[in-house]
Amino acid sequence: MIDVTVENFDSEVMAASATQPVLVDFWAPWCGPCKVIGPLLEKLEAEYAGRFKLAKIDSDQQQQLAAAFGVRSIPTCVLVVNAQPVDGFLGAIPEGKLREFLDKHVPPAGEPEEDVVEEAPAELDPQAQLEKLQQTVAADPANDDARFEYIKALLLAGRDDDAKVAFAPVIAKTALVRRFDSLQRWMDALDFAATLPDGAKAAAGLDQRIAANKRDFDARFAKARVLIAQRRWTDAMDELLEILMRDKSWNEDLARKTYIAVLDVIEPPKPKVAEGQIPPDDPTVATYRRRLSSVVLS
Repeated sequence: MIDVTVENFDSEVMAASATQPVLVDFWAPWCGPCKVIGPLLEKLEAEYAGRFKLAKIDSDQQQQLAAAFGVRSIPTCVLVVNAQPVDGFLGAIPEGKLREFLDKHVPPAGEPEEDVVEEAPAELDPQAQLEKLQQTVAADPANDDARFEYIKALLLAGRDDDAKVAFAPVIAKTALVRRFDSLQRWMDALDFAATLPDGAKAAAGLDQRIAANKRDFDARFAKARVLIAQRRWTDAMDELLEILMRDKSWNEDLARKTYIAVLDVIEPPKPKVAEGQIPPDDPTVATYRRRLSSVVLS
């Protein structure tokens, strides 16, 4: 168990969750139910012997963290895996329910580490991969994961028109499925970059505007979209971070949403692992998730 503050949140929760689930317990000294569930959580952390980590956050002292997680009442517990909240519960639930909750998410006991990750299958060439994804989508049009990977592969192959055709059946889902919204933002960036009359000259003009006024967020966002169209992913996120460091909620959270979209499209498919285990996170994605967290919570 560790007490978490804004200063150590990034290392003790976000980074730590890449290697083991982190259960974040929002509590306060005056909260009666917190005094009931707190000792139970500490007991289970010891009993589960490293299968999850308990992080306690005093919601009175760390109001910024509580607000970031949308905490409205305590105790509130949130399970974080790979820097993302995946589940949670409110109130002082009984020990049996706590065990049920944990057993849904934490690795099973006694599994040797060397047997966790399956050997990766031989990689298909891009064309064969595209054909395989196309067949999967054709066989199961409701398979959102396969459709996401198929559209992504088409965009990476430069087949923008084909990607839009494949995207059309799910365009209404962009408000419900975040990764589809992320694909939409990528395609919008491609369309935006295509409207610029002279790519190099336009980019230079944006740089001049930014040099003259570091708070010219329209220019910074336009530059980020051009970088996305060029698949310069980390450069695009760096530019979006420059906006977020100066105005976290600019233009209805547009910079943060676009940053998350880039994370979605660059994250490789997770390798298969044994049931209950956590697949390893992509190092670039993990680094830029932590950078986003650090800026948003600062």
